Amino acid sequence: MAKLTPAAIKAALADVPDWARKGACLRRTYAFTDFPAAIRFVSAVARIAEKAWHHPDIDIRWNRVTLTLTTHDEGGLTEKDFDLARRFDRKAA
Repeated sequence: MAKLTPAAIKAALADVPDWARKGACLRRTYAFTDFPAAIRFVSAVARIAEKAWHHPDIDIRWNRVTLTLTTHDEGGLTEKDFDLARRFDRKAA
């Protein structure tokens, strides 16, 4: 999957308003009611990511989970990253 152009990234960010671009990555922090809820979300993220064969970096801090996405093979953001961001948002809702 080809790396997105800056214009394409800007357009795609409109679909994932809670995510922020940090260089060649997308990042979002989710907040949950407690640690078990955060871990359930991480488990769901793991299943989605494994099925897509595209894995985020995951940071867990008690009730907060930060996900970071990038396509290492392409050296930046691709549609795969934005697709997973949308899927993770739906799972957190």
